[in-house]
Amino acid sequence: MRSAVIVLICSGLALAEPPRYETRKDHDPDGTGKFYMGREIALVMGHEAAGWLERPEREKEENPRKLLKLLDIKPGQTVADVGAGSGYHAFRMASLVGDKGQVLAVDIQQEMLDLINAKAKKQSVSNIKTILGTEQDPKLPKAKVDLIILVDVYHEFSHPYEMTQQMMQSLKPGGRLVLVEFKADDVKVPIKPLHTMYEKQVVKEMEAFKELKHAKTIDTLPWQNVIIFEKRKP
Repeated sequence: MRSAVIVLICSGLALAEPPRYETRKDHDPDGTGKFYMGREIALVMGHEAAGWLERPEREKEENPRKLLKLLDIKPGQTVADVGAGSGYHAFRMASLVGDKGQVLAVDIQQEMLDLINAKAKKQSVSNIKTILGTEQDPKLPKAKVDLIILVDVYHEFSHPYEMTQQMMQSLKPGGRLVLVEFKADDVKVPIKPLHTMYEKQVVKEMEAFKELKHAKTIDTLPWQNVIIFEKRKP
Protein backbone atom coordinates (compact mmCIF):
# COMPACT_ATOMS: atom_id res chain seq x y z
CA MET A 1 0.00 0.00 0.00
CA ARG A 2 1.32 3.37 -0.91
CA SER A 3 1.67 5.64 2.11
CA ALA A 4 -0.40 8.77 2.13
CA VAL A 5 1.38 12.13 2.29
CA ILE A 6 -0.54 15.03 3.75
CA VAL A 7 0.64 18.52 2.92
CA LEU A 8 -0.65 21.37 5.02
CA ILE A 9 -0.78 24.68 3.21
CA CYS A 10 -1.19 27.73 5.44
CA SER A 11 -2.22 30.14 2.70
CA GLY A 12 1.31 31.50 2.61
CA LEU A 13 1.24 32.55 6.27
CA ALA A 14 4.13 31.49 8.50
CA LEU A 15 3.25 29.98 11.86
CA ALA A 16 3.85 32.62 14.52
CA GLU A 17 6.35 31.92 17.28
CA PRO A 18 5.10 32.24 20.85
CA PRO A 19 5.85 35.63 22.42
CA ARG A 20 9.14 35.83 24.29
CA TYR A 21 7.65 37.93 27.09
CA GLU A 22 4.38 37.81 29.00
CA THR A 23 2.56 40.67 30.68
CA ARG A 24 0.40 40.02 33.73
CA LYS A 25 -2.02 42.40 35.41
CA ASP A 26 -1.50 40.86 38.84
CA HIS A 27 2.13 41.06 39.85
CA ASP A 28 4.60 41.98 42.59
CA PRO A 29 4.58 45.75 43.39
CA ASP A 30 8.37 45.71 43.04
CA GLY A 31 8.08 44.32 39.52
CA THR A 32 7.17 45.54 36.07
CA GLY A 33 4.44 42.98 35.39
CA LYS A 34 6.57 41.69 32.53
CA PHE A 35 7.71 38.07 32.76
CA TYR A 36 10.52 36.17 31.06
CA MET A 37 10.79 32.39 31.37
CA GLY A 38 8.49 32.50 34.38
CA ARG A 39 10.45 35.24 36.17
CA GLU A 40 9.04 38.69 36.78
CA ILE A 41 11.38 41.50 35.76
CA ALA A 42 12.15 43.89 38.61
CA LEU A 43 11.84 47.66 38.53
CA VAL A 44 15.05 49.55 37.79
CA MET A 45 16.76 51.29 40.69
CA GLY A 46 16.88 54.98 39.83
CA HIS A 47 19.91 57.25 39.95
CA GLU A 48 18.47 58.87 43.07
CA ALA A 49 19.62 55.78 45.01
CA ALA A 50 23.24 56.03 43.83
CA GLY A 51 24.33 56.73 47.38
CA TRP A 52 23.27 53.22 48.42
CA LEU A 53 25.71 51.77 45.90
CA GLU A 54 28.55 53.66 47.56
CA ARG A 55 27.59 52.84 51.18
CA PRO A 56 30.57 52.07 53.47
CA GLU A 57 28.88 48.87 54.67
CA ARG A 58 29.04 47.36 51.19
CA GLU A 59 32.52 45.96 51.72
CA LYS A 60 31.39 43.93 54.72
CA GLU A 61 28.01 42.98 53.28
CA GLU A 62 29.12 41.94 49.77
CA ASN A 63 32.93 41.62 49.95
CA PRO A 64 33.66 43.25 46.55
CA ARG A 65 37.41 42.81 47.10
CA LYS A 66 36.92 39.06 47.03
CA LEU A 67 34.72 39.40 43.94
CA LEU A 68 37.51 41.19 42.08
CA LYS A 69 39.97 38.44 42.98
CA LEU A 70 37.52 35.83 41.69
CA LEU A 71 37.25 37.67 38.35
CA ASP A 72 41.01 37.28 37.74
CA ILE A 73 41.24 40.47 35.68
CA LYS A 74 44.52 40.90 33.81
CA PRO A 75 46.41 44.09 32.84
CA GLY A 76 45.60 45.20 29.30
CA GLN A 77 42.15 43.62 29.18
CA THR A 78 38.97 45.32 28.04
CA VAL A 79 36.24 44.79 30.61
CA ALA A 80 32.67 46.05 30.57
CA ASP A 81 30.61 46.95 33.62
CA VAL A 82 27.04 46.82 32.29
CA GLY A 83 24.62 48.56 34.60
CA ALA A 84 27.59 50.36 36.09
CA GLY A 85 25.53 52.71 38.23
CA SER A 86 27.80 55.06 40.12
CA GLY A 87 30.90 53.17 38.97
CA TYR A 88 31.58 51.36 42.25
CA HIS A 89 33.11 48.34 40.50
CA ALA A 90 34.29 50.18 37.39
CA PHE A 91 36.85 52.22 39.31
CA ARG A 92 38.15 49.16 41.11
CA MET A 93 38.54 47.29 37.84
CA ALA A 94 40.25 50.28 36.21
CA SER A 95 43.25 49.85 38.49
CA LEU A 96 43.46 46.16 37.56
CA VAL A 97 43.43 46.56 33.75
CA GLY A 98 46.02 49.35 33.97
CA ASP A 99 46.97 52.01 31.47
CA LYS A 100 46.91 49.58 28.54
CA GLY A 101 43.47 48.26 29.42
CA GLN A 102 40.04 49.85 29.46
CA VAL A 103 36.83 49.70 31.45
CA LEU A 104 33.62 50.32 29.54
CA ALA A 105 31.03 51.62 32.01
CA VAL A 106 27.54 51.17 30.56
CA ASP A 107 24.27 52.47 31.94
CA ILE A 108 20.90 53.55 30.57
CA GLN A 109 20.74 56.53 32.95
CA GLN A 110 22.84 59.48 31.88
CA GLU A 111 22.77 60.73 35.47
CA MET A 112 24.75 57.67 36.54
CA LEU A 113 27.30 58.21 33.77
CA ASP A 114 27.64 61.85 34.81
CA LEU A 115 28.59 60.68 38.31
CA ILE A 116 31.25 58.38 36.85
CA ASN A 117 32.68 61.05 34.57
CA ALA A 118 32.87 63.57 37.40
CA LYS A 119 34.58 61.08 39.70
CA ALA A 120 37.04 60.02 36.95
CA LYS A 121 37.97 63.66 36.36
CA LYS A 122 38.44 64.30 40.07
CA GLN A 123 40.62 61.21 40.51
CA SER A 124 42.47 61.60 37.17
CA VAL A 125 41.32 58.18 35.97
CA SER A 126 41.66 58.02 32.19
CA ASN A 127 40.92 54.37 31.34
CA ILE A 128 37.17 54.39 32.03
CA LYS A 129 34.91 55.10 29.06
CA THR A 130 31.22 55.72 29.74
CA ILE A 131 28.61 54.45 27.30
CA LEU A 132 24.91 55.34 27.27
CA GLY A 133 23.18 52.09 26.39
CA THR A 134 19.55 51.32 25.69
CA GLU A 135 17.16 48.79 27.17
CA GLN A 136 17.97 46.40 24.33
CA ASP A 137 21.61 47.17 23.48
CA PRO A 138 24.57 48.08 25.72
CA LYS A 139 26.33 49.57 22.69
CA LEU A 140 29.55 47.64 23.25
CA PRO A 141 32.10 47.08 20.46
CA LYS A 142 31.77 43.78 18.64
CA ALA A 143 34.13 40.94 19.58
CA LYS A 144 36.40 43.27 21.56
CA VAL A 145 35.55 42.58 25.20
CA ASP A 146 37.36 40.10 27.46
CA LEU A 147 34.93 40.27 30.37
CA ILE A 148 31.42 41.59 30.90
CA ILE A 149 30.24 41.87 34.48
CA LEU A 150 26.67 42.49 35.62
CA VAL A 151 26.45 43.21 39.35
CA ASP A 152 22.91 42.99 40.73
CA VAL A 153 21.47 44.31 37.46
CA TYR A 154 20.45 41.49 35.09
CA HIS A 155 17.18 40.91 36.96
CA GLU A 156 16.18 44.49 36.06
CA PHE A 157 16.74 44.18 32.30
CA SER A 158 13.46 44.90 30.53
CA HIS A 159 14.74 42.91 27.53
CA PRO A 160 17.08 40.24 28.95
CA TYR A 161 17.13 38.15 25.76
CA GLU A 162 18.06 41.03 23.50
CA MET A 163 20.64 42.39 25.94
CA THR A 164 22.31 39.00 26.32
CA GLN A 165 22.37 38.54 22.56
CA GLN A 166 24.16 41.87 22.12
CA MET A 167 26.58 41.24 24.98
CA MET A 168 27.47 37.82 23.61
CA GLN A 169 28.37 39.39 20.27
CA SER A 170 30.64 41.86 22.06
CA LEU A 171 32.69 39.14 23.74
CA LYS A 172 35.87 37.80 22.24
CA PRO A 173 35.94 34.00 21.76
CA GLY A 174 36.73 32.66 25.22
CA GLY A 175 35.48 35.88 26.81
CA ARG A 176 33.44 35.71 29.98
CA LEU A 177 29.97 36.94 30.91
CA VAL A 178 29.66 37.13 34.71
CA LEU A 179 26.36 37.63 36.48
CA VAL A 180 26.57 38.59 40.14
CA GLU A 181 23.13 38.20 41.69
CA PHE A 182 21.78 38.24 45.23
CA LYS A 183 21.01 34.71 46.42
CA ALA A 184 17.28 33.99 46.22
CA ASP A 185 17.63 30.83 48.29
CA ASP A 186 19.30 32.51 51.28
CA VAL A 187 16.79 33.95 53.76
CA LYS A 188 19.60 35.91 55.46
CA VAL A 189 20.05 38.14 52.40
CA PRO A 190 18.06 41.33 53.20
CA ILE A 191 17.06 42.11 49.61
CA LYS A 192 13.58 42.29 48.09
CA PRO A 193 12.76 38.95 46.40
CA LEU A 194 12.44 40.34 42.87
CA HIS A 195 15.97 41.74 43.19
CA THR A 196 17.37 38.28 43.88
CA MET A 197 17.76 35.33 41.51
CA TYR A 198 18.09 31.57 41.76
CA GLU A 199 21.21 30.22 40.11
CA LYS A 200 19.16 27.65 38.17
CA GLN A 201 17.01 30.44 36.74
CA VAL A 202 20.08 32.32 35.50
CA VAL A 203 21.48 29.16 33.89
CA LYS A 204 18.10 28.42 32.32
CA GLU A 205 17.92 31.85 30.71
CA MET A 206 21.45 31.60 29.35
CA GLU A 207 20.75 28.21 27.78
CA ALA A 208 18.94 30.06 24.99
CA PHE A 209 22.40 31.04 23.71
CA LYS A 210 24.32 28.05 22.41
CA GLU A 211 27.48 30.12 22.04
CA LEU A 212 27.63 30.44 25.83
CA LYS A 213 28.57 27.69 28.24
CA HIS A 214 28.16 27.71 31.99
CA ALA A 215 31.72 27.53 33.28
CA LYS A 216 31.06 27.60 37.03
CA THR A 217 29.18 29.20 39.88
CA ILE A 218 30.96 30.55 42.94
CA ASP A 219 28.79 30.88 46.04
CA THR A 220 31.37 32.01 48.58
CA LEU A 221 30.40 35.70 48.67
CA PRO A 222 28.23 36.69 51.65
CA TRP A 223 25.12 37.71 49.72
CA GLN A 224 25.68 36.92 46.04
CA ASN A 225 26.31 34.13 43.59
CA VAL A 226 28.95 34.68 40.91
CA ILE A 227 27.69 32.84 37.84
CA ILE A 228 30.27 32.63 35.08
CA PHE A 229 29.64 31.88 31.41
CA GLU A 230 32.20 31.64 28.63
CA LYS A 231 31.79 32.31 24.93
CA ARG A 232 32.71 29.16 23.06
CA LYS A 233 35.69 29.31 20.77
CA PRO A 234 35.12 28.42 17.08
